[in-house]
This record gives sequence, structure tokens and C-alpha cells, in this order.
Amino acid sequence: MRDYIPLSIPNFEGNERKYVDDAIGQGWVSTGGAYIKNFEEDISAFLGVENTAACQSGTSALHLSLVEAGVNPGDVVLVPPLTFIAAVNPVKYQFAVPVFIDCDDSFCMDPIKLKSFCEEKCQYDGEHLRYKRAKVKAIVVVHVFGNMADMEAIMDTASKYNLKVIEDATEALGTKYTEGKFRDKYAGTIGDFGCFSFNGNKIITTGGGGAVTGKNSDSVDHIRFLSTQAKTDPHYYIHNEVGYNYRMTNLQAALGVAQMEELPEFIRRKRENYEHYSRLFDGFEYASLMPFRPGTQSNHWFYSLNIDRSSISASMRDIIIVCAEHGFETRAIWGLINEQKPYESEETYKLEKAPYYAGRILNIPSSTQITVEEIEYVAQQIKQILRNFANG
Repeated sequence: MRDYIPLSIPNFEGNERKYVDDAIGQGWVSTGGAYIKNFEEDISAFLGVENTAACQSGTSALHLSLVEAGVNPGDVVLVPPLTFIAAVNPVKYQFAVPVFIDCDDSFCMDPIKLKSFCEEKCQYDGEHLRYKRAKVKAIVVVHVFGNMADMEAIMDTASKYNLKVIEDATEALGTKYTEGKFRDKYAGTIGDFGCFSFNGNKIITTGGGGAVTGKNSDSVDHIRFLSTQAKTDPHYYIHNEVGYNYRMTNLQAALGVAQMEELPEFIRRKRENYEHYSRLFDGFEYASLMPFRPGTQSNHWFYSLNIDRSSISASMRDIIIVCAEHGFETRAIWGLINEQKPYESEETYKLEKAPYYAGRILNIPSSTQITVEEIEYVAQQIKQILRNFANG
């Protein structure tokens, strides 16, 4: 067993070094080179989509999607409060206005509250949904920790009110429906745009990096164009649109091609490790492991322990510190975005589940390399730590 068990680290067991060395040997290390195209094609083939544009980060993927969705200054975008702040920051990049809609027990946007917000707080003129005279343009749906949002209900509402849906699947590469209307559809392939992240802690990594796919292949081509500074004439450097330096590098893509080869195995291990944790925490009196949505096959990216606050009053910080002292890393779920300084004046709608879970969820080690021995050690130590806190 390792001296310290990390929360979630990258796994390089395949051809990563071989492909990166090849890219270096060819001299293609920046935003040109064959590995970028290969990586895009590999993602498209895995997801069953026509077109994918690789970019610099999950955040840039979200920003480009908002641009392509036609979100303009003053427009309203419906967003979740319980997620990483990068899901909402791009709304501000567009000088648009976020309105925070509560989550359900999957941590993802609550489709019932989304629908009631549109019905009760907005007016629809047959073309535009308006909230306080501002156009509501889009919904950002985050598939939190690899869980799948209720996309069938969300898409029904979006269709009724002519709203663009941007799926933040940055944590959910490989998650898919196994039942219902969207059976066999992957997270990120149902809405108008799907965004992915390959940060170092994700299920596969390119160091940084992200990707965008979408229903309309031409829109994805335009996103790719925007990501390379919107150069209309490469010889005379003519730019008819404002572009961005958001393209993925060939070195990152070389890493990504190798990681895509390993993705099915990574998903298998994540699921197997989650199931082992589930058995170990089954019946534990002070915490329970949160499930994933029925009718879906999750990539099981992060595991979430729901702490019983009727028995455990210790702060999450105190719990995390004691866990670290016992040799393993844990993490609290994010602070609510609407409570952060840049967003504390923005409007919210019926936030109940989000603050409830914000004070209770502890993420536990979930790397693909974690061993059975380490899983058992982590579970044993957490149980004892929580018992100690419960007993004062």
C-alpha cells in the first residue's frame, strides 16, 4: 500500500510515452499535427457522433458552446449551483446573466424545478422565453461526478421553450443511458452541445485539454474555427470574426489518443472499485455511499459519501484533515457557486437540495490504480474517524 492514497490521479499504463515521443520527434508540438485530428476522431467514434473539436480545456469548450449558441450580453442562462465554478464562469465571459436552478438527488439539475421556473417565473411569446424582459437563451446541465442528469425531462422543457442545451459532461465521459428514450446515448451527445474535460483528475487526461461535440456538425466546425483565432485567410491573416486561442496542442492530443485506448478499462475499474466501496459501507450508521441514476451506466468518476449530519457535527474541514493524517486524501463537494463573491448577487430558484448536499458530501479516493487493500483501508479508517466524531 502507498504511503499516501490520493483522491484521483492520472493513469499512464499504455502508449502515452510512445505517442508523445512520436509527436516530439515529428516536431509537431503546438496546435497543428495529426494527433489532434486522430484524437477528435477517436472521441467521435467512442461517442457515436459525427464531429468533435478538441480544445484547450473544458472551460474553453463551454465558452465556445455559449458563443455558438448565440448567448449575448444580458441574456439569461439557467445554471446549477452545485458544481465546479468553471461550469458557470463562461456565462460571465459572455456578459450574460446566470440564474441558479436547484439540483435533485443525483446532484444534477432538477428537471421539475427547471420546468416550474420556466412556467411560473417566465413568459413565452412563441419564440423567446423571457425572464424579467431578458431572453432566456440556454441551459447548462452538468453531469456531476459522472452521474447522468434527467435529460429526457430537461430536453422536453428546452424544446417547449426553444432553449439551447449545453451539456457539461466534463466529468462524465463514458456515462450513458441504458433505458428510455435516450438508450445508448452518451452524456454530451443529447443536448445541442456536449463539453468534455481532460484535466489531470478526470477519467482520461491530456494534462489539460477539452473537447466539444454537437448535434450540428457545421456548428462544431465553426467552433473549431473560432478556437484557432477565426483565421479566414491563412496567407494574409484575415479575421472576419473574433476568435480565441482555444485549440488543443498536438502533444496533449498524443497523450489523449493513448488514453482513449484505455478508457473502457478505466471505466471497468471505476465501476468495480465503486461496488467494493458500496459493500464496505453497506449498513454503516454514520454515512452512506451515494448511488448513480437508475437506467444509466455511469463512468463512476467520483465516489460520494453522504455523511449523517444528525450524528456528525464536525466540520467537513476537520474530517478532511483527520483523513489526511491517516494517509489518504478526501474532498468536500464544492461551495455553492451562488454563494461565491462573483455570484452572490445573482438570482436563485428554490435552492433546497443543493445546500443540503453541500454540507454532507465527502469525496473519497477513486483513482483507477487504487488497490483492493487501499479501498479497504480507506473505508475502515473513515468508519472509525466518523465514529470518533460521533462519540465526541
